[in-house]
Amino acid sequence: MPLHDPTSRTFASDNYAGVLPEVLAAIADANGGHQIAYGEDVYTARLGEVVRQEFGDQAEVFPVFNGTGANVTALTALLPRWGAVVATGSAHIHTDEGGAPERVSGLKLLVVPAEHGKLTPAAAETEAWGWGDEHRPQPLAVSITQSTELGTVYSPAEVKEVADFAHERGMAVHMDGARLWNAAASLGLPFSAFTSEAGVDVLSLGGTKNGLLGAEAIVVLDPARVDGLHFLRKLNMQLASKMRFASAQLLALFEDGLGVRTATHANAMAARLRAGLERIDGVGFSHPTQSNAVFAELDLDAADRVRERYRFYDWDRAKRQVRWMCAFDTTEADVDDFVATVQSALHP
Repeated sequence: MPLHDPTSRTFASDNYAGVLPEVLAAIADANGGHQIAYGEDVYTARLGEVVRQEFGDQAEVFPVFNGTGANVTALTALLPRWGAVVATGSAHIHTDEGGAPERVSGLKLLVVPAEHGKLTPAAAETEAWGWGDEHRPQPLAVSITQSTELGTVYSPAEVKEVADFAHERGMAVHMDGARLWNAAASLGLPFSAFTSEAGVDVLSLGGTKNGLLGAEAIVVLDPARVDGLHFLRKLNMQLASKMRFASAQLLALFEDGLGVRTATHANAMAARLRAGLERIDGVGFSHPTQSNAVFAELDLDAADRVRERYRFYDWDRAKRQVRWMCAFDTTEADVDDFVATVQSALHP
């Protein structure tokens, strides 16, 4: 007997959504009998084959438990102890990981402002300096997020521009792909087009926000850039003993285009939400809607009235900014009812 209403959906986060039925089936299919632990199983081996098909022949995959673990472990493998990472001020590694990159890894984050959450060479250059200066943490990597924390999407050309800037200065490139499937759906391109082919060295591949049950991965795109990842995954408490179940989930997203289909739906629901809200007087927008997030501006009292029916988060209350997220299970009826609720809250 469930302890919650299984028909209830909100616009707070795609993390609120459950697990895709196909993923639950994949977990069940991987169950039964014995498989070698710690990644020597047939599901993890198959995942490695699929990742090489999707990202290039050099790609190596390391399943982990969560996005913070993926980001911290990947960045640790990229940098020496004195290394620093240039990232945007809105980057998840800076704002939402409890200081884990700096506390656990010991690296330094050098944050820069970025319009609509996108790092540019010009912004990166404000912190990418001081190599050889023993008084300054050495900027040896950049980190970008695809899609960004503000719901925008980098084009392959934009990724390559940042990667070229970094590589010309001896810096590595990390991509936080917590919502990589939404970016792929938005761009209509294969993963390789805006990762390995655009110059990304290491990728944190998300899954939980697209219907997985606590499964993410680090994908190494340029093995020459990383060091000790096999050891660091264990050291950072991200090595699963029964890894077959994490790998089976990730495989499910790749099979028959499931991950892109579900992300395409989430994106489409966000586009429908944006279109409906644009017709309401009193609703403004902070950022383009290019994936499954809508960032809006409205009267705070009205926002609180909407929250009586639908849970969601303030993004910047001082600026009257809120964030509304769609997920793989958001329906058109959900969107239309939410739009009607906003209309009623603003114009009783």
